[in-house]
Amino acid sequence: MKPGADPVAEVVLDASAVLAVLNDEAGAKDVWQHLPGAYLSAVNAAEVAAKLVDGGADPVTAGQTLDRLGAEIVAFDAADVVPAARIRAVSRDAGLSLGDRACLALAWRLNLPTLTADRDWKRVDTGVEVQLIRHDK
Repeated sequence: MKPGADPVAEVVLDASAVLAVLNDEAGAKDVWQHLPGAYLSAVNAAEVAAKLVDGGADPVTAGQTLDRLGAEIVAFDAADVVPAARIRAVSRDAGLSLGDRACLALAWRLNLPTLTADRDWKRVDTGVEVQLIRHDK
Protein backbone atom coordinates (compact mmCIF):
# COMPACT_ATOMS: atom_id res chain seq x y z
CA MET A 1 0.00 0.00 0.00
CA LYS A 2 1.04 3.55 -0.57
CA PRO A 3 2.69 5.19 2.45
CA GLY A 4 0.36 7.57 4.22
CA ALA A 5 -2.68 6.51 2.22
CA ASP A 6 -5.96 5.59 3.83
CA PRO A 7 -6.12 1.80 3.35
CA VAL A 8 -9.92 1.85 3.49
CA ALA A 9 -10.01 4.03 0.37
CA GLU A 10 -7.65 1.90 -1.69
CA VAL A 11 -9.14 -0.27 -4.41
CA VAL A 12 -8.24 -1.90 -7.69
CA LEU A 13 -10.33 -0.70 -10.62
CA ASP A 14 -11.66 -2.88 -13.40
CA ALA A 15 -11.79 -1.41 -16.91
CA SER A 16 -15.58 -1.21 -16.60
CA ALA A 17 -15.23 1.05 -13.55
CA VAL A 18 -12.83 3.39 -15.37
CA LEU A 19 -15.10 3.48 -18.42
CA ALA A 20 -18.06 4.34 -16.19
CA VAL A 21 -16.16 7.45 -15.08
CA LEU A 22 -14.99 8.40 -18.56
CA ASN A 23 -18.45 7.91 -20.07
CA ASP A 24 -20.33 9.41 -17.09
CA GLU A 25 -22.29 6.18 -16.63
CA ALA A 26 -24.19 4.83 -13.67
CA GLY A 27 -21.80 4.03 -10.83
CA ALA A 28 -19.23 6.67 -11.79
CA LYS A 29 -19.74 8.44 -8.46
CA ASP A 30 -18.66 5.27 -6.62
CA VAL A 31 -15.45 5.21 -8.64
CA TRP A 32 -14.66 8.95 -8.41
CA GLN A 33 -14.44 8.76 -4.62
CA HIS A 34 -11.37 6.52 -5.02
CA LEU A 35 -9.58 8.75 -7.52
CA PRO A 36 -6.83 9.67 -7.54
CA GLY A 37 -5.05 6.85 -5.79
CA ALA A 38 -6.74 3.68 -6.97
CA TYR A 39 -4.77 0.94 -8.69
CA LEU A 40 -5.31 -0.25 -12.26
CA SER A 41 -3.69 -3.26 -13.89
CA ALA A 42 -1.79 -2.38 -17.07
CA VAL A 43 -3.97 -4.98 -18.82
CA ASN A 44 -7.09 -3.05 -17.82
CA ALA A 45 -5.46 0.25 -18.76
CA ALA A 46 -4.84 -1.20 -22.22
CA GLU A 47 -8.51 -2.23 -22.42
CA VAL A 48 -9.64 1.29 -21.54
CA ALA A 49 -7.20 2.89 -23.99
CA ALA A 50 -8.45 0.55 -26.73
CA LYS A 51 -12.06 1.57 -26.04
CA LEU A 52 -11.07 5.22 -26.23
CA VAL A 53 -9.30 4.62 -29.54
CA ASP A 54 -12.37 2.72 -30.80
CA GLY A 55 -14.37 5.85 -29.92
CA GLY A 56 -12.10 8.05 -32.04
CA ALA A 57 -9.33 9.13 -29.67
CA ASP A 58 -5.75 8.85 -30.82
CA PRO A 59 -3.55 6.56 -28.69
CA VAL A 60 -1.58 9.41 -27.12
CA THR A 61 -4.75 11.20 -26.05
CA ALA A 62 -6.10 7.92 -24.66
CA GLY A 63 -2.97 7.54 -22.53
CA GLN A 64 -3.20 11.14 -21.34
CA THR A 65 -6.84 10.62 -20.37
CA LEU A 66 -5.84 7.67 -18.22
CA ASP A 67 -3.01 9.68 -16.64
CA ARG A 68 -5.41 12.49 -15.67
CA LEU A 69 -7.56 10.08 -13.67
CA GLY A 70 -4.69 9.59 -11.24
CA ALA A 71 -4.93 5.81 -10.91
CA GLU A 72 -1.63 4.05 -10.43
CA ILE A 73 -1.11 1.69 -13.38
CA VAL A 74 0.57 -1.49 -12.18
CA ALA A 75 2.38 -3.92 -14.48
CA PHE A 76 0.94 -7.40 -14.93
CA ASP A 77 3.97 -9.48 -14.03
CA ALA A 78 5.14 -12.85 -12.76
CA ALA A 79 3.50 -12.25 -9.38
CA ASP A 80 0.10 -12.19 -11.11
CA VAL A 81 0.47 -15.35 -13.22
CA VAL A 82 -0.45 -17.93 -10.57
CA PRO A 83 -3.35 -15.94 -9.09
CA ALA A 84 -4.74 -15.31 -12.59
CA ALA A 85 -4.50 -19.02 -13.37
CA ARG A 86 -6.14 -19.89 -10.04
CA ILE A 87 -8.97 -17.50 -10.81
CA ARG A 88 -9.36 -19.06 -14.26
CA ALA A 89 -9.81 -22.46 -12.63
CA VAL A 90 -12.75 -21.24 -10.51
CA SER A 91 -14.25 -18.79 -13.00
CA ARG A 92 -14.32 -20.71 -16.25
CA ASP A 93 -18.14 -21.04 -16.21
CA ALA A 94 -18.60 -17.35 -15.41
CA GLY A 95 -16.68 -16.33 -18.53
CA LEU A 96 -14.19 -13.99 -16.89
CA SER A 97 -11.77 -12.58 -19.46
CA LEU A 98 -8.00 -12.24 -19.14
CA GLY A 99 -8.57 -8.56 -18.28
CA ASP A 100 -11.00 -9.55 -15.53
CA ARG A 101 -8.52 -12.04 -14.14
CA ALA A 102 -5.66 -9.52 -14.34
CA CYS A 103 -7.69 -7.08 -12.25
CA LEU A 104 -8.61 -9.73 -9.71
CA ALA A 105 -5.05 -11.06 -9.55
CA LEU A 106 -3.74 -7.57 -8.80
CA ALA A 107 -6.38 -7.10 -6.12
CA TRP A 108 -5.43 -10.46 -4.63
CA ARG A 109 -1.71 -9.53 -4.67
CA LEU A 110 -2.37 -6.15 -3.01
CA ASN A 111 -5.06 -7.56 -0.69
CA LEU A 112 -7.52 -4.88 -1.82
CA PRO A 113 -11.13 -4.92 -3.00
CA THR A 114 -12.04 -4.38 -6.64
CA LEU A 115 -14.58 -2.04 -8.18
CA THR A 116 -16.39 -3.32 -11.26
CA ALA A 117 -19.65 -3.06 -13.17
CA ASP A 118 -19.46 -6.76 -14.06
CA ARG A 119 -22.07 -8.66 -12.03
CA ASP A 120 -20.64 -12.03 -13.09
CA TRP A 121 -17.73 -11.48 -10.73
CA LYS A 122 -20.10 -11.91 -7.78
CA ARG A 123 -20.95 -15.43 -8.99
CA VAL A 124 -17.42 -16.67 -8.36
CA ASP A 125 -15.42 -17.05 -5.16
CA THR A 126 -12.04 -15.70 -6.23
CA GLY A 127 -10.84 -14.82 -2.75
CA VAL A 128 -11.11 -11.12 -3.63
CA GLU A 129 -13.73 -8.69 -2.33
CA VAL A 130 -15.78 -7.50 -5.30
CA GLN A 131 -17.72 -4.24 -5.03
CA LEU A 132 -20.26 -3.49 -7.74
CA ILE A 133 -20.52 0.12 -8.86
CA ARG A 134 -24.07 -0.29 -10.15
CA HIS A 135 -26.58 -1.05 -7.45
CA ASP A 136 -29.79 -1.12 -9.48
CA LYS A 137 -31.66 -4.35 -10.24
